[in-house]
Amino acid sequence: MEPITIEITILSPVQKVWEYYSDPEHIIKWNFADESWHCPAAENDLRTGGKLRTRMEAKDGSFGFDFEGTYDEVAPPEKIRYHLEDGRKVEVVFKEIDNNTTNVEITFDPEQQNPSEMQREGWYAILNNFHKYVENH
Repeated sequence: MEPITIEITILSPVQKVWEYYSDPEHIIKWNFADESWHCPAAENDLRTGGKLRTRMEAKDGSFGFDFEGTYDEVAPPEKIRYHLEDGRKVEVVFKEIDNNTTNVEITFDPEQQNPSEMQREGWYAILNNFHKYVENH
């Protein structure tokens, strides 16, 4: 399957966007696709070879899963590349448009179980949640 790319423009400086994307204190506040879900735990060792671990759960406790990746490249505040436990690759690029505007582009390899459009929508919902969190904090 072809990689999927999503992007969003955030009205905040690139350094703030980078920090909010990578700091576990912030990750737990935005890393879920829907208000019925939450991210109760996050760990992030942001360096090449380091690990990203997050826990996503339905607030009613009915379902949850761990998301884990290993960093292949970390270039602050411009790019993060990592691979997931199943080998799929993810790249996040932070482009400074001006002093108060940042474009975030995520390209990821889709998994085989769910339709590509469903995956695009899920990842975009999380990215949009991130966008709202950054602009409002």
